[in-house]
Amino acid sequence: MATISRAQLLHHPSAYFSRLPHFHSSFSINFRRRKFSITPPLLCSSSSSSASTNPSIVGDLLNYLNESWTQFHATAEAKRQLIAAGFHLLNENDEWDLRPGGRYFFTRNMSCLVAFAVGEKYIVGNGFHVIAAHTDSPCLKLKPKSASSKSNYLMLNVQTYGGGLWHTWFDRDLSVAGRVIVRASDGSFLHKLVKVKRPLLRVPTLAIHLNRTVNTDGFKPNLETHLVPLLATKPEEAFPESKEKSSSSPKAAHHPLLMQILSDELGCDVDDIVNIELNICDTQPSCLGGANNEFIFSGRLDNLASSYCALRALVDSCGSPGDLSSEHAIRMIALFDNEEVGSDSYQGAGAPTMFQAMRRIAGSLANSYAAESAFDRAIRQSFLVSADMAHGVHPNFMDKHEEHHRPEMHKGLVIKHNANQRYATSGVTAFLFKEVAKIHNFPTQEFVVRNDMGCGSTIGPILASGVGIRTVDCGIAQLSMHSVREVCGKEDIDIAYKHFKAFYQTFSSIDRKLIVD
Repeated sequence: MATISRAQLLHHPSAYFSRLPHFHSSFSINFRRRKFSITPPLLCSSSSSSASTNPSIVGDLLNYLNESWTQFHATAEAKRQLIAAGFHLLNENDEWDLRPGGRYFFTRNMSCLVAFAVGEKYIVGNGFHVIAAHTDSPCLKLKPKSASSKSNYLMLNVQTYGGGLWHTWFDRDLSVAGRVIVRASDGSFLHKLVKVKRPLLRVPTLAIHLNRTVNTDGFKPNLETHLVPLLATKPEEAFPESKEKSSSSPKAAHHPLLMQILSDELGCDVDDIVNIELNICDTQPSCLGGANNEFIFSGRLDNLASSYCALRALVDSCGSPGDLSSEHAIRMIALFDNEEVGSDSYQGAGAPTMFQAMRRIAGSLANSYAAESAFDRAIRQSFLVSADMAHGVHPNFMDKHEEHHRPEMHKGLVIKHNANQRYATSGVTAFLFKEVAKIHNFPTQEFVVRNDMGCGSTIGPILASGVGIRTVDCGIAQLSMHSVREVCGKEDIDIAYKHFKAFYQTFSSIDRKLIVD
């Protein structure tokens, strides 16, 4: 290594450090008189090495977000973590043999997941304590026939999924991720996940010189004709074999160049790819931001932040011997797909997935014991936390919030209320959930929408009415909801995780003290 004087180091540090083999341009160098330190960029550092009894999960969340480009990847990563934590994988097609003290989970469509831990003191008729969230986010999805060409550009036809802020998808470094059905050598068909990490696509904006009034009239793209990503300029003639393919094959429906990229990622032949289901994804990693690194900048915070806090709370609430020894209930998480488009699907909250799972769990644990309406009594004793991100007050648009209900970042979970039942919270369920926070000294906030504005909704009312379960709607305050790049407060992630974990650990004792009916 070349030597350098202290004077040279102080006056020209970047010239020296750029020669180091692992130097990154986003490293920061802090000088204090004769001492200096190098601080790497905060992207996805893990908190697992923390010696604290309550380590932050923020670093692990960043890892989860960066891994989970699609609902399939989010579910697969949750599956991996559950198996690593000792949960037993079930199959919905098999008979279940469950035991008190056991930890189990199953997936549906690899985009929906239900996991649960049975208290060692569980008896037939006891309830379920559930946290539910969703794995999907607004995005662009490839059409069944995505191949398109304009002005010698190869382009991909896409559908809009959910209510996205579509203008934020312009001029971003985009790529594709999702799942592919592949033909194996034995003739069977395999489901495989794929993620092309390098920037592959872009939706370019029109130069202001060709759209002079855009800043006064507003940016109003036509979602069918203007929101079409560029793939390449290479002409199709470079792949003459594509003309010989059947029009019904995926090779004919999609650009051969795209299919070759997918086959390279999967390590299979192009001809072995029989179907694809791909999202368009932003390639920029999730990271910490703000002057004090107090923010999380990321796509898909709505609602992977809630999903991960719920996942970790369940895993950590029953990870040590004895954690379930005094539990009478069943602790559960349910992560659904398709919330952003109404939940009415096989893998969405509108399907009876959770209700059927509860019935099967209660039946398996009952063995030969048959009590009068045991399952119905279990539902009456159950409680659901519907966790979905909340609208934090925007400093530039404060008038969009009701003046007495303006959730802020770093101030704890937001409990959502709506008199017209767009949220499932009631006075009783809000009290119970806030009582958990009160005992553990966690802050909470309240939100109602203005009377002159429409109110969004969540899976809370769907599950509350479909299952007949007491429900509270809550969420982490965020800005830029449904943008390709969202923001929330770092502290709120740890508060939500601890609040959810405390819910599992203490709700049974709190609920026993309340008499309503």
